[in-house]
Amino acid sequence: MMTHRASGILLHITSLPSPFGIGDLGPEAYRFADFLAKTGQSYWQVLPLNPTDPICGNSPYSSPSAFAGNLLLIGPEPLLEAGFLKKGDFEEHLLFPKGHCDYTSVIPYKSHLLHRAYERFQANRRERDAFETFCKKNESWLEDFVFFTVIKKHLNGKAWVEWEQDLRDRKPESLKGIYNDLRDEIEKEKFYQYLFFTQWSSLKGYCYQKGIRFIGDIPIYVNHDSADVWAHPDIFNLNKEGKPAGVAGVPPDYFSKTGQLWGNPTFCWEILRKTDYRWWMNRVAHNLQLFDILRLDHFRGFVAFWEVPATETTAINGKWVEAPANDFFTALLKRFPSKAFIAEDLGIITPDVKEVMDRFGFPGMRVLQFAFGEDQPEHPYLPHNFVPNTVVYTGTHDNNTVRGWFENETTVQDKKRIFQYLGKEMSSEQVPIELIRLAMMSVANTVITPVQDLLGLGEEARMNRPSTPSGNWEWRLLPDQLTLSHAEMLLEMTKTYGRFQKII
Repeated sequence: MMTHRASGILLHITSLPSPFGIGDLGPEAYRFADFLAKTGQSYWQVLPLNPTDPICGNSPYSSPSAFAGNLLLIGPEPLLEAGFLKKGDFEEHLLFPKGHCDYTSVIPYKSHLLHRAYERFQANRRERDAFETFCKKNESWLEDFVFFTVIKKHLNGKAWVEWEQDLRDRKPESLKGIYNDLRDEIEKEKFYQYLFFTQWSSLKGYCYQKGIRFIGDIPIYVNHDSADVWAHPDIFNLNKEGKPAGVAGVPPDYFSKTGQLWGNPTFCWEILRKTDYRWWMNRVAHNLQLFDILRLDHFRGFVAFWEVPATETTAINGKWVEAPANDFFTALLKRFPSKAFIAEDLGIITPDVKEVMDRFGFPGMRVLQFAFGEDQPEHPYLPHNFVPNTVVYTGTHDNNTVRGWFENETTVQDKKRIFQYLGKEMSSEQVPIELIRLAMMSVANTVITPVQDLLGLGEEARMNRPSTPSGNWEWRLLPDQLTLSHAEMLLEMTKTYGRFQKII
């Protein structure tokens, strides 16, 4: 994979149409897979599928687990088909907005439906053998996650560092007491995870038969208040009370005089090395069961990362800390020799990062929205400077849509350079398709287009505004918004530029 010319679409599951307030793994996911197959696409790229939290702005990049699935993505309609729900369960169905995710209403509504499904599971023991097989197969992460989740709910959402010491430090007797007292809640959380992974496996199998492969995203860091840090405190830079001693971020630069302070605990790479990177290998193995290709987010952090004392309020007083990149990636590719990885190398990339990418053959990313600055014709994101081992995007989930960018973020000089490079002037409605065409005709092996750009949507369709705490991750595709004309246009470009899907 990723060694031949191919293309795909970026659309997160939450952005699919659905009558239940948020995109899910129900019929519309299969319908979109059909659209990809009919237009000759090879890839469907999604964002992380891990649980989200309103406290963290519902961001898929800020999760209480690096392994668990997001219960909001479970489709009610497949539960109806499986016998876990009945039509009467939908009688209290709310009229959700079609154009965006209404998390405030969706969370309690989905929780209610899932509880109904669990009650029927208890009553008729439907799929009991499959459920027990799932629990056994995923025991290494599932036990920690469900205990973490159940304890937090039992303690009204307290962070794990605030739990009584025996629970905080995972004393066996305390965990046994939780199991005895909350056994039903523990099984319920396991059942919910079973439902998620069963539905995802079904969708992935459907896509596989149609030649569609999934590109997934694996954030480098995890939340401090997560099952992973609670269960594996030794591999993170924590103090004796379990609080972060050093946190991740990026240093001051042209865009921010104080840098970015993310707050995630950094890794103790030397401890990880002594375990042959066991936690990371388990994490990658788990994600490679979900996806065919993994994008390694913040790739430069695997080479050297900006670590800031946890007492700081900005990222100014941090330092660069080297990570054992060559040793880690050697171990990774030895464990997964036939798997494909994408290095998220956006931003300022130093020569040592580029050297690691070249050594291991990881394709980097090129974003066309970044290509039309004053440094033409040398800019590496201009198509004439691409190399085949590249993944080119018109934009990403963190960017404005192409039309929104062109209308609101480009200067007169930028527009002049865009028109000069494309060889003609055009309206803002035409620019998205012309940039897609530019990407498609390039030598890059892989082209990924956000569905908003295929539709030519404006700033109102943006998925995320970094550093903005609310109002993100809400955009959704409307039913029937992808029309026959969109399909014909995409299919024509895919065939014209030699990217038509071959079953792989």
